[in-house]
Parts: sequence; C-alpha cells; structure tokens
Amino acid sequence: MPVVAEQPSAIRSYYEDLAKGVFRAITCKDCGRYTFPPTGCCEHCGSWNVASAEVSGEATLLFATHNISPACHPRFEKIAPYVYGHLRLKEGPIVQAIILGIKATPEDLGRLFTRGPVPAKAEMLQMDDLPVLAFRIAT
Repeated sequence: MPVVAEQPSAIRSYYEDLAKGVFRAITCKDCGRYTFPPTGCCEHCGSWNVASAEVSGEATLLFATHNISPACHPRFEKIAPYVYGHLRLKEGPIVQAIILGIKATPEDLGRLFTRGPVPAKAEMLQMDDLPVLAFRIAT
C-alpha cells in the first residue's frame, strides 16, 4: 500500500471543504464509481487508485424520519427535534444526513412520505464544534 507523506487526511480535508460549502468525494480510477464521504480507497472495488472529486450536492431524498429524544449527540441538541434521511447523490452514493425544510411532526413526515422521493440540495450546517452535512428538500 503506497504511503504519501504530508498529505492531509481524507477526514480533515472533507470537513475543511465542507466548511467552505464544497462537497468532496473520491472517484475510483479503476471502476469509475464515487465514494462519499471520501476514504482512502474505493468502497466498491477496493482500489487505492482514487482521486479527490467534488460532487454536485444534488440528491434525491429516499426516506426520512425524526430523531430520537434526546439527540444522538450533544452537538445536535440545539436543533432537536430534527428530520434525517437517506439520500441518493446525483453521482450515485447513498448518504445519511439531516434534512432541512420539514418539521419533525407526524403530519409533515406523512405528507413527505406521500410525495415519494423528492429532490434535495446539500448544505453545510455549522454546529458548535464542526460543520455537518445537511440537505434541504425542494418545496
């Protein structure tokens, strides 16, 4: 396995870019698929032959639900209750993230469920300690 000196970690680079509103992944030079969030190797074929890639932030919300109480981590207490869901990025990967633009009520979640998959766009949500990926649904 090749070692590259003085290269920032994938995690550090991910959060630094996220703070700037840049959504970073890796793309595999062997199979052509994306891994998001970025890691050291391709999650699909295991290749280390990868390159950093910016993703569009465009996604489709596939499923949404509300958080449990209390929030799963102290950083999320200020925004609880909130909605989170599974989204398919335009580039292919499925991610989990906080969903903005909908209240965590049974009525609003029920209306969202009847709409079916809806478009969403990535945003950076600044918590006290770090930026967090979130998606805003189209209204």
